[in-house]
Amino acid sequence: HVQLVESGGGSVQAGGSLNLSCVVFGDTTKTTVFGWFRQVPDRAREGLAAIDRDGMINYADAGRGRFTISRDVTFNILTLQMNSLKVEDTAMYYCAASSRSWATMTSLGPSAYTDWGRGTQVTVS
Repeated sequence: HVQLVESGGGSVQAGGSLNLSCVVFGDTTKTTVFGWFRQVPDRAREGLAAIDRDGMINYADAGRGRFTISRDVTFNILTLQMNSLKVEDTAMYYCAASSRSWATMTSLGPSAYTDWGRGTQVTVS
């Protein structure tokens, strides 16, 4: 298992941008895929994007077009660049890693992931 620490959240006006970062600590040799999720109170956690060990990327409808996921393998940092933010993007954002052998870049459901950060709040007004 790995530990993940998110940062970069904050308050931004609609139309603005934020770049979220997630530092991954620990041995990632068994990690099959990394992902970004978000959650608002009383709603299920929503997958946004995933990137596998080979750098293959997949976006959910919620993340496609305005969000970009990337990973710096050298420094074990996962990022989510968010542009043209909307009020409805307000949520707690989480990064996650999976050690499940069957998880792939198409894995955008929370149950596919085994390790989670504590989240970073994004507020768009």
